Amino acid sequence: MTDLAAVLAHLEQGHDRILGELVELASIPSVSTDPAHAADVHAAAAWVATKLSAAGPFTVRRIPTPGASIVYAEWLGAPGAPTALIYGHYDVQPADPVELWHSPPFSPTLRKGRLYARGASDDKGPMLIAIKVAEAFFAVQGRLPINVKFLIEGEEETGSPNLEPFVAAHRELLAADVVISADGAMWRIDEPSLTVANRGLAGLELTLRGPGKDLHSGRHGGSVANPLHAMAQLIATLHQQDGRVAVAGFYDRVIELSPAERAEIAALPFDEAVYLGAVGASAAAGEPGYSTLERQWTRPTLELNGMWGGYQGPGQKTVVPSEAHAKITCRLVPDQDPDEIIALVERHLKRHVPVGTQITITHGDHGARPFRLARDNRVLKAAEAALEATYGVVPLIVRMGGTVPVAEIFQRLMGLDTVYFSFSTGDEDFHAPNEFFRVHRLHEGLAAWARLWEHLGQ
Repeated sequence: MTDLAAVLAHLEQGHDRILGELVELASIPSVSTDPAHAADVHAAAAWVATKLSAAGPFTVRRIPTPGASIVYAEWLGAPGAPTALIYGHYDVQPADPVELWHSPPFSPTLRKGRLYARGASDDKGPMLIAIKVAEAFFAVQGRLPINVKFLIEGEEETGSPNLEPFVAAHRELLAADVVISADGAMWRIDEPSLTVANRGLAGLELTLRGPGKDLHSGRHGGSVANPLHAMAQLIATLHQQDGRVAVAGFYDRVIELSPAERAEIAALPFDEAVYLGAVGASAAAGEPGYSTLERQWTRPTLELNGMWGGYQGPGQKTVVPSEAHAKITCRLVPDQDPDEIIALVERHLKRHVPVGTQITITHGDHGARPFRLARDNRVLKAAEAALEATYGVVPLIVRMGGTVPVAEIFQRLMGLDTVYFSFSTGDEDFHAPNEFFRVHRLHEGLAAWARLWEHLGQ
């Protein structure tokens, strides 16, 4: 039996034990956004630190930040081999609405090969995989095939507000050749995949004010500006009739796909009719000239997330409201910058304010730049080989429409590429009631991570 085969056998023998450890971790309600769970967030950090210490001869530290602690561990006993910085997070989303769960969100429950619990898929299961693979290598070989550093944070679900300053202040400590992220789900359950890009994010909120107070719509309607009407008019100026964003300069920095990249996306197994049925939409819509997947993954967007004002209760209240409000977010692609996009949208809004109203704009609490990974990246190639060996098929190359700020942070501050190597999938209801993690994905992830590290050490 080769060394890797022995490691894989050790992992297979430990499947039930490792699943039991995930149950233990998922039982901790480490909800980072709720101050009432501060002690639970602390407990989850302690749990992760303890497991890393038990996995092998790691140097383990819990490093405080203004928010949750970062758990850091390192083993640098493979001279000449590359160093991988492993990223994950131990915090979770709130479980609300709890009444929609079929079993208590922090009492992990096995049903039909799935472990149901808040955080089981995002990100406790995928994060635990990397720790247990390290443990297996130490148990069988007494060493790892590569140098490894772990950075496990506890604020990802609140936008990682302290991660960027932490990385900026600890560049030397975190020095590595690549980041391998246990966060960032695969595209679908029926095909293994690797993600090579994700979109960035920028947001703002605006208020239009008309009269100084709500007015009787019979006495004053038709003689003063109605902020709700004005808001609808203003929002309508943000897009052309065909769906393209109408903000001047919005597309100036967008890098167009190459013909080869477009062909690669077009070749993916995607049934638009099935997709539309799944989301309950009657037809696809958006920027002309691009497919649905291209719009979701590679084109920037400007979306109205909410618009409100005036009377919201039952029946009628005949008023001209004094204010109207709206929330907007933009998903960004290379090489768009969040601050620049916000400035462009703000300038557009101010230029198109309807007569009789005044505008106030506030920026979102954080933005994120887009990220992309070169297709010839050595670690990406190793990850492809590891997945092919695990599943028997060549993995798909996909992109992510959502935003994962960590990849861009490491790229911008440290020049490090991030390879997403998570074994959760997009259908596992993270952030929603009844989140689950497939048990077979836990086992497959253990084997794939071991193969990845072995490939990188050769």
